[in-house]
Order: sequence, then structure tokens, then C-alpha cells
Amino acid sequence: MEAETLDRERLASDTPHSADAELAQEKSPAEDAPKDEPPPDSARGWLVVLGAFLLQMVVVGSTNSFGVYMQEYKLTVFPTTPASTLAWIGSLQFSTMFLFDIGAGVLLERIDPRAVVVLGSVVSGGALMAASACKTPTGLLLTQGLLFGIGASCLTLPTLSLPAQWMVRYRALATGIAVAGGSIGALWMSFATRAMIEHVGWQWSLRITGLMTLVACSAFSPLMARRVEVQRRDRIVDVSAMSNTRFLLLFAASLFKAGGYLLPYHFQPSFAVVALGKDGAWGTNMSSILNAGSIAGRLLIGFTADFIGPLNSLLVSVVVSAVAVLAMWLPCNSIGLLIASALLYGFVSGGLISLVPVVTANLFGIKRLPSILGLLYVSYAIGGLISSPVGGKLLDDYGHGTDFKWLIVYDGLLFVLAAALLFALRMSLSISIVQKL
Repeated sequence: MEAETLDRERLASDTPHSADAELAQEKSPAEDAPKDEPPPDSARGWLVVLGAFLLQMVVVGSTNSFGVYMQEYKLTVFPTTPASTLAWIGSLQFSTMFLFDIGAGVLLERIDPRAVVVLGSVVSGGALMAASACKTPTGLLLTQGLLFGIGASCLTLPTLSLPAQWMVRYRALATGIAVAGGSIGALWMSFATRAMIEHVGWQWSLRITGLMTLVACSAFSPLMARRVEVQRRDRIVDVSAMSNTRFLLLFAASLFKAGGYLLPYHFQPSFAVVALGKDGAWGTNMSSILNAGSIAGRLLIGFTADFIGPLNSLLVSVVVSAVAVLAMWLPCNSIGLLIASALLYGFVSGGLISLVPVVTANLFGIKRLPSILGLLYVSYAIGGLISSPVGGKLLDDYGHGTDFKWLIVYDGLLFVLAAALLFALRMSLSISIVQKL
């Protein structure tokens, strides 16, 4: 009973869970003074969650449906280009999006988040339209990969940090709802992208998606307001968190987790076609199955995390991800087992993304959440670089383009390493396995 009372008091005060409070709070007289801040868990906060959901649906949906483009590029557009080279396009999208979150975090603390979202809409939408004019994989790397990722960072960081500012009691659920938009977007955008490629070609598909990104995300921007004002600091980028042991454990775990995260999304569609001999439509089907599982996972795991704790939920999600990869995808020789693996992985992979902002807020507080998340997401950028490009290299050099065994083993080992580091972080906070963390 005493523990529950303390937990309620901590939630009501928006303070960090651990003794690392000074990392995020850095209180000054100005920050301690009373402010006219809106209350948490309010109707205005749910409007922010709605805006984050809609933005995620467009930008993350586009990123997660890259597997459809990957299949088209490899089989039709650039058939002589190695898979490892083409995989860099999707990996640059992912890595650049998180690498530039450092800059996006600085912008979010210094200017109106709604202006940041408009900037991201213009850059990411324009990048996809520019990609439609490219004739080489290098051009796509620079536009659909690098430039799109830069713009997307200004769209995704607000969606991951602002709901956590507005919500306290339902923080994990609200963040889960917000990021579920990405899975819903990827679900219908996978089919839409395949249909556009078949009827108007991959170039017009990029143009239509780019225009939709620019217009829709700009229209959603008014919903994305901040709740907590942060006093401006002299340092543009604060790297003090890098001296904190718990932050470093979370950073390293996120790096390996991000490395493992992309591989099923990028290669299970091709696995169905190349390894199992299914027709090209199964590439789109597998992308949709993965994202359908992710929708349920992001909602239900977020709901569960509010009861058992976000760090506990994140650790379980990583462990089950390793099981889905090593125990189901690795020995897979039938479409039924591949579907089961995709559904299970899709479900738990939703928590791999949605729980990180909640874990970070609980450990270090919400006042500096955008900048701390921006620094943490550098790990995702590094993880993206050791993800599909390495997996594609393993597929090309050791699997000769058709044997996915070493790619899958590599994916599973990344999740095992991430689980070990998260377990160490969990034990550093409490050795009690029943404590809510």
C-alpha cells in the first residue's frame, strides 16, 4: 500500500522515477516558479495524442512500407544492384530520422513545435517528390533515404515526446496510441503503394506519397502544442546524459534493439517471395501482416505498461522479439509459420518503439524530454546502420541472395544483446522482479 501511494505521488508530480532526477530537471528559480501550465491528462492532451497519431500514420507509415519499394527496386528497377546496396535506402531513412533528432530536440525546446512540424512536412514531402526523378540507387539514397530522414526527424520527435508531456497517469497508453498511427499507416500504405506501383509506376507512387506527406502533416501541425515550457540554456546540445550509467545502458540496449527492429520489416516480404516461392503479392501481404500485429501491440503493450511498468514491458518485448526471430523465422519452411512469426514479431515490435519515450520520461523526467530523447535516438541511427545493410551483405555474400539463415541469426543476436543490457538496467533499479518499473 505504501509503495502504491508513493507511485501515485510520483505520477502526480511529473518527477523522474530514479535518483537521476538532476539529469532532466536542472532546476533553476525560473523553473521552480509557478506557471500557468495546463493540467496533465486533460482533453487538450488527448488532442496532442490525436495529432501525434495522425503524423505517425503518414510519416512512419511511409517509412515502414519501404519493404514494398525494396521489393520493386530489387526485382524490377535495379535487378543487378546488390540487396545490401538497396537496403541502405531504407536504413538511411531510419538512421537519419533518429540521428537528426538531436537537432529536432533543440528546435522543439527553442521554437514552437507546430513550426517544427511544418518544416518537417516540407522537407520530407519534398524529398519523396525529388526521389521520383532519380534514375540511380545513389539518387534514391540521397533523397528517399537521407533527405526524407532529415525531414521526418522534425515530425517523429514531436509525436514521441509531446504526448509524454501531456499525460501522466496514462502516459504509456497515450504514447502507444500515438505510435500506433505508424502501424496503421504502414498497413494501408503498403497496399496503397503496391497498387500505385502496379497502376502508375514507382515514380508516381513517390510523387503522390510526397504530396500527401507535405499537405497532410502541415494540416495536422496545429494540434502539436507543448505543455511544459523549458528555460533556454547556453549549450545548444547537452551531452551530460552520456556520463550517466543508466542512460548509457538504455542507449546501448536501444542501439542493438534498433538494429534488430528493421530486419523483419525489410526482409520478410522478400523472404516470402524468394525463399518460399510465393508470388510478388505476398511481399505486400507480409508487410501488412507485420504492421497489423504492430497496431495491436502498440495499443495493448502500452495499456499493460501502465500497470506493470514500461521498463518491464520493454524487456519482455525484446525477449519475445528474439523468440519470434530465432525460434520461428529461422526454421521457417512454410508460409503459415512465417505468418505466425510476423504476427508475433509485429505485436511485440510495437512496444520496441512506443515504450522508449515512456521509459525515458520515468527515469529522467519530462522537462528536458525532447533533448534527452534526441540524444538517446542517436543509438537508433547507429542501430539502423548496422541493420539492413549488414543483413543485406550477409544475404548477398553468405546466402547468395536466396538463403536468409545468417541474416536471421544476426537479427536474433541483436535482440539477445539488447535484452541483456535492458536486464542490467532493470536490476540497477531494483532486484525485485515484481516491482513496477
